[in-house]
Amino acid sequence: MMVNKKGLLAAGAVAVAASLALAGCSGGSTSDDSKAASGSETLTVWVDADRAAVLKEAAAAFTKESGVTVKLVQKDFAKIQEEFIAQVPTDKGPDVTIAAHDWLGNFVSNGVVQPVELGDTATDFQQVAVTAMSVEGKTYGVPYSVESIALLRNTALAPTAPATYDDMIAAGTAAGTEFPFLVQVGPESDPYHLYPFQTSFGAPVFGTNDDGSYNAADLSIGNAGGEAYAAWLAKEGAAGHLSVNVTSDIAKEKFNAGASPFLITGPWNVPDAQKAGIDVAIDPIPSAGGSPAQPFVGVQGFVVSAKSKNALAANEFLVNYIGSEKVQTELYEIGGRAPALTSAFEAASSDPITAGFGAVAAEAVPMPSIPQMGKVWQFWGVTEAAIITGAGDSTQLWQKMTADIQAAIK
Repeated sequence: MMVNKKGLLAAGAVAVAASLALAGCSGGSTSDDSKAASGSETLTVWVDADRAAVLKEAAAAFTKESGVTVKLVQKDFAKIQEEFIAQVPTDKGPDVTIAAHDWLGNFVSNGVVQPVELGDTATDFQQVAVTAMSVEGKTYGVPYSVESIALLRNTALAPTAPATYDDMIAAGTAAGTEFPFLVQVGPESDPYHLYPFQTSFGAPVFGTNDDGSYNAADLSIGNAGGEAYAAWLAKEGAAGHLSVNVTSDIAKEKFNAGASPFLITGPWNVPDAQKAGIDVAIDPIPSAGGSPAQPFVGVQGFVVSAKSKNALAANEFLVNYIGSEKVQTELYEIGGRAPALTSAFEAASSDPITAGFGAVAAEAVPMPSIPQMGKVWQFWGVTEAAIITGAGDSTQLWQKMTADIQAAIK
């Protein structure tokens, strides 16, 4: 049985059954058809095709335990956010949907999700995962995976991990390869992949509140550390270490061809590197500015609709089934993302690749999910690209970007 007894199930199954039975009878009908029509004994769950098979088994187990039917509806992951926001207010949306944590800002501001109660299972998950699934101190989802970029190292070309960015450049230069290290930049830059270097200068996009949530009023990207980072971008661009000509495809191709000992990327590029015969190690991204280099972490999980008539059952299903070690492990096995549940992650860490990425993700920072983050991207990358190519004074360009972001947010 895959139920986590530390959560709500000990008393929850009885409470769910009782509350749903009452809800089903309140309309004056006792037929099974009328109960199903009212939604009192059914949970509708949106899920993408890759995770549907795992949830099918979990849904069957939940139905057997609680009597509540779970209807799985497969959706294109890329379309879920927009469709969920559109359908929930009309009562046509699901009770539960799979979601990326950085959708939460839009979900909360549109009033389409409700908090979930993790209870004493909250400490069973990696802290970064719970933080990512929270907005203004309230947890809005049960996480199942964490993912971030890290440093891929070709151990034949670089036997040891670099302690700093300068050490990485030195090791890459000593290897005699075409590139000391590789990171995708592209014509409009790639702030996501460069962000660890930015944080190492003490310049996060937004500051945080005491509870760890992002403070939209604190646009820290424009602080002195941000200007120091901009100067570093200009210097590294002039040195040829950062180039807008290095796209995602080129970075991957060159690393797999042995043209560099190092590549900053995510787990999605590891299989092809291994197929190319490279013995890959996963290391933390080295600091360029002296502070820890923290990449963004992306967390995926499941959230409950604000319009769900079965909120108690939905919470039960997420916490005690989606949040179980069995399901979290199975989701990891089909998706390759490190599990959010600590026990499942520890078991998965027998794979050094998973262990390496998981260790980096545990020290990473959640991608801001606040709506104001949407105003940052349009100015961020193009400014980095301009600085890297020497299109103007780095400080002036960075200050203008900050002012443009601030104006867009207001």
